[in-house]
Amino acid sequence: MTRLSVNINKIATLRNARGENNPDLIAFAHACEKAGANGITVHPRPDERHIRRADVPAIKGAISTEMNIEGYPSEEFIRLVTDVKPAQVTLVPDAPGQLTSNHGWDVAANADMLKEITKRFHDSGIRVSIFVDPEPEQVKAAAGVGADRVELYTKSYADNYADDRTAAISPFVRAAEAAREAGLGLNAGHDLSLQNLQYFHESIPWTDEVSIGHALVCDALYLGIAETVKRYQECLGNN
Repeated sequence: MTRLSVNINKIATLRNARGENNPDLIAFAHACEKAGANGITVHPRPDERHIRRADVPAIKGAISTEMNIEGYPSEEFIRLVTDVKPAQVTLVPDAPGQLTSNHGWDVAANADMLKEITKRFHDSGIRVSIFVDPEPEQVKAAAGVGADRVELYTKSYADNYADDRTAAISPFVRAAEAAREAGLGLNAGHDLSLQNLQYFHESIPWTDEVSIGHALVCDALYLGIAETVKRYQECLGNN
């Protein structure tokens, strides 16, 4: 089964626009869970333009599904994650002011740092996923630093899906096979949508988890969150 983790950053962006608690992040997370989501993802950035650091423990204490915290492993981020103890942390190589994640780690070039940080999270009982481009050598390097999973950065798949979906998925299949051979779990995320998710899952059915935020929240504006989660789960074969 491929699990659906809903990234609620965009809900926090909308809330922050008015400086009040509407929409309520916890209420939205509960609505996602009630609709059948298998987890909640948050990505607290240094400027707190969407998820704030104070949101993270509040959300963790309120949900009943898995929590995944994404972010660059600064000391402040590491302290937050080890205090909150989510099921999973996803390490991304984002610069502090970056609008959104736009590339994976060069794992080999950052191996010493990633190995040390992975151990620190493991010591707190937290599963570690490393965000990588769909390149087998990066996947193998992630196994070498002790990661439990990799998350494949799927923007290139989404960008090229409409033109040639077979070509678009090919590097991801190769990377996913490398992960399986290395004994790593497999996550995926970025620009996955109702248009392209089903084919991705059919091509790589051993994917453990997809993390989806922007497209899912946009769809929910038209369909409502319950129907939206239902449709995403149907794309994953979770009827």
